[in-house]
Amino acid sequence: MVYLRRGRAFVWDVRVYFRHRLALRAWLKRGRTGLTPHLAKQQTVLEYGQRFGLKILIETGTYQGFMVKAARARFEKIYSIELDPTLAARAKRAFARNPHIQILQGDSAQQMPGILPQIQQPALFWLDAHYSGGITAHGPLETPIQQELELILQHPVAGHVILIDDAREFVGQHDYPTLEQIKQLVGRRQPAARMEVREDIIRITGLTGWS
Repeated sequence: MVYLRRGRAFVWDVRVYFRHRLALRAWLKRGRTGLTPHLAKQQTVLEYGQRFGLKILIETGTYQGFMVKAARARFEKIYSIELDPTLAARAKRAFARNPHIQILQGDSAQQMPGILPQIQQPALFWLDAHYSGGITAHGPLETPIQQELELILQHPVAGHVILIDDAREFVGQHDYPTLEQIKQLVGRRQPAARMEVREDIIRITGLTGWS
């Protein structure tokens, strides 16, 4: 299901939903090549949550609430961080009737330290906070991904899973590290971790916690 900005809240729009469905169908027909559609990314998040038995989802980059909407019935607790005040306020209104969903406004690198001490079990991290033009906000950096990763990789709980969107952007420009730099960072902090890149998503598993 898809929400659009309209007035003071996100509203359901059938036309946009079917455009997303068509994009997914075309991508599958191409053999999963080309730009990965958002519905495929939603499926990946749900799949990893189920595969690893994760009950908590922590998202950076709420945007228009697409991922929260898709995941709200699968996870027992969802934290989503949005830098833009208007988008964050609209998301709070959209999910106000879902007490297990917490929308936080601010820079994810600054908000994450307030969330992590509350996490006492493995969680799924969907990292998608970055400036992408349009209505998205620009913080001190175009993407705080390196700071986010540093914080998560030093968290003491074992079993976290990290999914990072837009792997194609990790070429060492516009505050994005390269994929090799991400791999080195993960290796330094979590030598037993595994990292792979598929369908425009960086996937990090096998985290053993930090002692």
